[in-house]
Amino acid sequence: MAGAHPLSTSTVTYGRLYRYLSHRWWLTFLLMGMSFVCFGLLTLNLLHLVSANINFLVMNGLDAVRDGGLLQLLSLMTLGYLAAAFYVVFKLCEKVLVERLTYDNYKGP
Repeated sequence: MAGAHPLSTSTVTYGRLYRYLSHRWWLTFLLMGMSFVCFGLLTLNLLHLVSANINFLVMNGLDAVRDGGLLQLLSLMTLGYLAAAFYVVFKLCEKVLVERLTYDNYKGP
């Protein structure tokens, strides 16, 4: 079909999590709020801490590694990935709720 959007609702197969959330809008809204708060708390000072840790490693070299600077950098990077996971959950919930609000007579996927 010429001009059809490749992700139109008639051709997309939704996963089990998406279908579960689309039928429980109140749970989706609650999960969206919790993931937003967790993302915000994790990223609040993360960039500053990573920058200070890298500066500590560069300035002190092997002594910084012995003092646990590399382990701390690894834990900060893990927190960054955890924050990204919370952001993905937030975006999934946002998509579910926006589709529920914008489509007439929404029956779910």
